[in-house]
Amino acid sequence: MQRGNNREAIVRSDADRQTLLTLVTEQALQYRVALHAYVLMDTHLHLLLTPASNNGISLMMQAVGRRYVRYFNDLHRRSGTLWDGRYRSTVVQAERHLITNMCFLDLMPVRAGIVIHPHLYPWSSHCTYVGQVQDKRLTPHPVYWSLGNTPFAREAVYAERVREGLSETQVESIEAAVLHGWALGDMDFIAGLQQQTPRRVSKARPGRPPLR
Repeated sequence: MQRGNNREAIVRSDADRQTLLTLVTEQALQYRVALHAYVLMDTHLHLLLTPASNNGISLMMQAVGRRYVRYFNDLHRRSGTLWDGRYRSTVVQAERHLITNMCFLDLMPVRAGIVIHPHLYPWSSHCTYVGQVQDKRLTPHPVYWSLGNTPFAREAVYAERVREGLSETQVESIEAAVLHGWALGDMDFIAGLQQQTPRRVSKARPGRPPLR
């Protein structure tokens, strides 16, 4: 997730939206990052990505950020920062959480009260995955392919998942994961990630730490 400084708008027109999404697409190709899903809101951008290298997403987001700020500041005659610091991110265990996260992105404009159904919002990947439009920018994840044996079957299953919606607990869990960098996955997945980094990848349990 990348959001505007002080929650300010990062896009002011459809031209801005097209420019930002084009930059995302170009830099994803440049740094070999698969773009699975997205939603672009007025004040923030959410992406679901799989990099081919450890630094792919970082390089991609840096390039997008620099180029878009130059475009935005020149066009709107402003100066200074546009972003609220570095982008925020987390790691997702795809088998358990990918589809839920895609639904989370699709339903964001609905939760914000902008539209009553995600297919009415043109600045997300929702319509691609329910078969209404084609978007060559997207690389469907293998977990999405596993939803059905035909395009129609996959689209129908995914559309039903979106219609079912998310619980308040699911929404809060995803939001907290992105904001704090907590990974989304089962205990074995979290433990495996934690062995690879000294940074905490999950929420600390309440109470005193165990004695060693």
